[in-house]
Amino acid sequence: MRGWWFRDLSHHRRSLSSKYRLFGDCTDAYTFRFVRKFGFSASPRSTQMPRFARDETQMRMCSTSCANLSIETVQNDCPVSDMLIDSFGRMHTYLRISLTERCNLRCQYCMPAEGVELTPKPELLTTDEIVRLANIFVSSGVDKIRLTGGEPTVRKDIEDVCLQLSSLKGLKSLAMTTNGIALARKLPKLKENGLKSINISLDTLVPTKFEFMTRRRGHEKVLESIDASIGLGYNPVKVNCVVMRGINDDELCDFVEMTRYKPVNIRFIEFMPFDGNVWNIKKLVPYAEMLDRVEKRFGKLKKLHDHHTDTAKSFKVDHFCGTVSFITSMTEHFCAGCNRLRILADGNFKVCLFGPSEVSLRDPIRNGIDDDGLKEIIGAAVKRKKFAHADMFQLAKTANRPMIHIGG
Repeated sequence: MRGWWFRDLSHHRRSLSSKYRLFGDCTDAYTFRFVRKFGFSASPRSTQMPRFARDETQMRMCSTSCANLSIETVQNDCPVSDMLIDSFGRMHTYLRISLTERCNLRCQYCMPAEGVELTPKPELLTTDEIVRLANIFVSSGVDKIRLTGGEPTVRKDIEDVCLQLSSLKGLKSLAMTTNGIALARKLPKLKENGLKSINISLDTLVPTKFEFMTRRRGHEKVLESIDASIGLGYNPVKVNCVVMRGINDDELCDFVEMTRYKPVNIRFIEFMPFDGNVWNIKKLVPYAEMLDRVEKRFGKLKKLHDHHTDTAKSFKVDHFCGTVSFITSMTEHFCAGCNRLRILADGNFKVCLFGPSEVSLRDPIRNGIDDDGLKEIIGAAVKRKKFAHADMFQLAKTANRPMIHIGG
């Protein structure tokens, strides 16, 4: 039986035709946006299509919408190699590279209390291997690279890595996600060497709670790094906050208050399951609940425009300097617009954060493979990418690496 979404789709068909002409057929355009908003089902019945797509016609409509969007983007923006386009037409132009598994914090949602076994240094990618792989991706159409870890600033040659990567022809943005402990003193050189965007992790504004959540000291250093980033002209400075019920969910409005006078983008992240972080549904604070709490304090938030590949739903409090975003990986995920790929510190290639599948790029490199051979391996892995990740309960049962191994 056709549900409300199909009637609504038919009702708006004519009015949407001119607004979404860029995407081709207006039915596909509306479906694509519906897919983004309502997410996907990972049950066998859905065949990893959107949960409302139950018959062949609707399933074809959903897959076509993603393909149409990607193809037109390829034609209208910059050339993107087929290597980066998956079987659903999604174009992957964003590469996350983990530079190290080491970290100077021990965050509860990232690793178990006893820590994790680190990969021996000889088995990690060298700087030359990182730059070679990055060049292959950028020359194929990737225009954004984000450096992660572990903690990327603990790598001794981080400034040189930034310089070499920012010099790659075709790269538009070099970003970094960091815990901020050592950032303030390194940031001037990093900016000089081409670092264009900063995400700083901060899960609490209370120093004693910071020590509990990270199992280390350093709260003041993180705040100093946020201010240093603002002082050097980064705008916005993105602040990542993983929200966990009973631990830091009472600070939502305090974080939003930071946006009153500072050009920061507070990004509230739903607690996600990874090996060793003792994920529990009771700790999850859903996006809808977070938004409701914030609006009870600050009034109705202004919804900002999100790009179809954005992971965050962004808002603004009227007259505030900064913005507030919600990353809803668990309750309203965003697989339809996914454009992200990952290279781990040990050289494994991962096409989905929550997918257990990995393929080594390090081993073929050290066995003498040429760039064309690497492109074949990368392209084959991208083509195997699933349409959507499993739901949160299935993810909690699925073996995956700790977040510190994958890269934040």
